[in-house]
Amino acid sequence: MSIFVGNLSYEVGEPDLTEVFAEYGKVKRVYFPTDRETGKKRGFAFVEMETAAEEDKAIETLDGAEWMGREMKVNKAKEREQRPSGGGGYGGGRGGGGGGRNRY
Repeated sequence: MSIFVGNLSYEVGEPDLTEVFAEYGKVKRVYFPTDRETGKKRGFAFVEMETAAEEDKAIETLDGAEWMGREMKVNKAKEREQRPSGGGGYGGGRGGGGGGRNRY
């Protein structure tokens, strides 16, 4: 299981988040997704802890707590939705123009 931590300051780093969550148990992993184009943090992270009980306690205590000037959003992470693969739909015919004869 994993914890979603949202509304984070862009200055927050892995050591900062580890320290906050370590008060509730052993932190196994902290992950900050980054923007594909810029490589910058996106203002949220995922935290994995040793046990579900530790994660539940952290969620219960930290959700809505103010930290670094922001109110954190902390909840159980949801599975990533599968997006359809393949190219987008290009509806209708391409190209164009009236159905008459081609004139050169």
